[in-house]
Amino acid sequence: MRDEAQILDRALSLHNKGDIAGAAKLYQRIIKTNPNNLHAVHFLGVAEAASGNIERAKLLMKRSLEAKPVEVQFIENYAAVLHRAGEHDELVRLCQHGLQFSPNSLGLLHASAAAYLALGRHAEAIEQLTRLAAHHPHHLPAHFMLGSALAKTRQYEPALAAYDRALRLQPQLAEAHLDIGTIHFTNGRHSDALLSYDNALTHRPDYAEASLGRCYTLIQLGRREEALVAADQALKLRPDLAEAWVGRGNALLELHRLEDAEAAYGRALAARPQLASTWCGQGNVLLRSGRQQDAEAAFDRAIATDADFAEAWLGRGTLALSLGRHNDALAAIDRAIALTPNLAGAWLAKGQVAYLEKRYDEALAAWTRTLALNPDQPSVAAACLRVKMHLCDWSGFDAACTSLRASVRDGKIISPFMLVAVPSTPAEQLACARSWIAHNFRRPSVPVWRGERYDHDRIRLAYLSADFHQHATAQLMAGVFEHHDRGRFEVTAISIGPDDGSDMRRRIEAGFDRFIDARPIGDAEIAELAKSLEIDILVDLKGFTQDARTGILAMRPAPIQVNYLGFPGTIGTDFIDYIIADRHVVPEHDAKAYAEKLVWLPESYQANDRTRAIADVPADRAAHGLPEDAFVFCCFNDNYKITPDVFSCWMRILTAVENSVLWLFEDNSKAAENLRREAAARGVAPQRLVFAGRLPTPEHLARHRCADLFLDTLPYGAHTTASDALWTCLPVLTLLGEAFAGRVGASLLNAIRLPELVTTSSADYEDLAIALARDPQKLAALRAKLALNRLRTPLFDTAQHARDLEAAYVSMMERHRAGLPPDHIRVSGA
Repeated sequence: MRDEAQILDRALSLHNKGDIAGAAKLYQRIIKTNPNNLHAVHFLGVAEAASGNIERAKLLMKRSLEAKPVEVQFIENYAAVLHRAGEHDELVRLCQHGLQFSPNSLGLLHASAAAYLALGRHAEAIEQLTRLAAHHPHHLPAHFMLGSALAKTRQYEPALAAYDRALRLQPQLAEAHLDIGTIHFTNGRHSDALLSYDNALTHRPDYAEASLGRCYTLIQLGRREEALVAADQALKLRPDLAEAWVGRGNALLELHRLEDAEAAYGRALAARPQLASTWCGQGNVLLRSGRQQDAEAAFDRAIATDADFAEAWLGRGTLALSLGRHNDALAAIDRAIALTPNLAGAWLAKGQVAYLEKRYDEALAAWTRTLALNPDQPSVAAACLRVKMHLCDWSGFDAACTSLRASVRDGKIISPFMLVAVPSTPAEQLACARSWIAHNFRRPSVPVWRGERYDHDRIRLAYLSADFHQHATAQLMAGVFEHHDRGRFEVTAISIGPDDGSDMRRRIEAGFDRFIDARPIGDAEIAELAKSLEIDILVDLKGFTQDARTGILAMRPAPIQVNYLGFPGTIGTDFIDYIIADRHVVPEHDAKAYAEKLVWLPESYQANDRTRAIADVPADRAAHGLPEDAFVFCCFNDNYKITPDVFSCWMRILTAVENSVLWLFEDNSKAAENLRREAAARGVAPQRLVFAGRLPTPEHLARHRCADLFLDTLPYGAHTTASDALWTCLPVLTLLGEAFAGRVGASLLNAIRLPELVTTSSADYEDLAIALARDPQKLAALRAKLALNRLRTPLFDTAQHARDLEAAYVSMMERHRAGLPPDHIRVSGA
């Protein structure tokens, strides 16, 4: 027995020195003479495991444990082998058994925690690791594994504390710095994340995952070129790292290098076909390429691969939003937020849906959350400003406008539709549009229309719009569509908006030679459709307004492309050839502020339909909450067009005109509440503001008869609402603005031959409003002149407006057929 014990000691000594083969021979020698020496049997199993013979090791160690089930050292060693074998359920049972005898065993607590982590039983892993760290505070893996387990359960602050303890024990632990960076990234703390990834690389320069983390973080910080460098560094270290190819694709996507991005995602797919982020990236490329249907399939593939991948749900939501499917968009976006609450892009998209649905409080809350996650987003700050304008919440208004204009001058990406409603110059609006187009719309290397020459008997004219239903654009244009000369023009509607089942929708459908409901299909398919129809002139009636599909025009499906009516300003790109205007909305000296060539119509650029019905109802002021004997100023413009300066002007007018009220459109109750408060702050009784809700168009037109004078807004004035007032013989007082959006009232008044209602300064505007209110005879004379001019002047001459537009289209075609580039056009009389 003494010799046997000495041999065992020698074997264990060799084992500890790393001579596994020598130790194994001695264990076998002992077992040969004494098969019941359980220590020799057990440690032979340990030696077999060290040599990679796991199954043999398990047999030997299990035999020793069956004989000595309470031997803690045996249990700990067997636990290590089961861990290597990946037998996690058996390992959990073994550790539970062993911890009965040694509750604070380092090996068993570590092994059981590792098993729980492998099984995804994070709560039990955290419990074991917390015990392990408490009883063995210098055991580095305890703190590191605890940090990992806490992070997986989104307990981010305790996770950071655990990683901090690990780094105090080993400051150069690159894996801890990497994981800390990931936590900061997940929580939108991108600067902190970048610092952590840099720390990881300081201690381990060849750490590809840290370079990859830098790539994703730099994308979020808007440093796209640096992100691409970081992705390439990760790939230099690990060319087979699929996630790095995805990172490279994402950086290229942000740089608008779509073909290169698609190639990068292709490399990722080759390396790991079941990586959800790769399919999501492919979906984003397809979406930006206008291939919405293919994009949807890619996002669905990403979700099928990993149903918890938030970015794929965001992609699906963004796609649905681009097609006007708001309910589908919101469902997908909410799923993304549930999975990753700090996904800034998802909050941005959620705000967009809420804004389009006129849920302004929700939009503001979502966009505020977006800014909290990623503050350097001037486009989101601009959107928040617009929402507050809808609510007539003017806190910080001047500072926000100043910041917005400064961002535009600095080349930041701002939606042009947000800028046009705040004081800004035509030059600033051009710069804004150019940046927006360059960032958001990719022009293919080969356009859809490749220079083919068509030879049609009639000019093939197509109108692209989402508003072929009960909408202001349809109200203005319906008569024009009907009056087009079918002997000279073949007229097509390409509808990208909903069918609301209204009489207006049926009228619009009947007003075209061909009506195409293209809403469900992608931009690329619509562009190819326009090309297949050999459209000569494609007129976009949306610009940058709600549900626009500018990507269709970016693909250049027609030889001539025109910006008209929907957006009061330039589109800022050379894939739009012309903008239809008049000398009032765009004076010749402002032509340089437009990327398009100007087409000046002889009268107002704005179409009007002289067949619009006005309900035959009495002008009953009491029915609308108006005092019978008061002077009624009114403005039915959308609430966001009311600025603090305009409102102050109105309050001064009310103060000067006794027994007067201001009748306003109420888009939302919060705006009415805020305006009443603002009135009181300016010394005007809140009850002198009366609010009007929505009515069907004929009834809405009829109620104008209860008002005395329409007051216009600035810098975004009345457009359709001014035409409404003039059609009902309600005089409109306007103030000439600097940019297109603030000059439409002047255009309309000149076309109806009432230029005396166009003022050029705030003082003149106020003085004339007060003078007209105090001089009933003068106002009556204006009303009489308006009634006389209503059907005798050009404004409501729909047929002549159609002829003027057609003359413009013919001039465009003549230049095109002569091989001449687009140039400014003055229609006869302009």
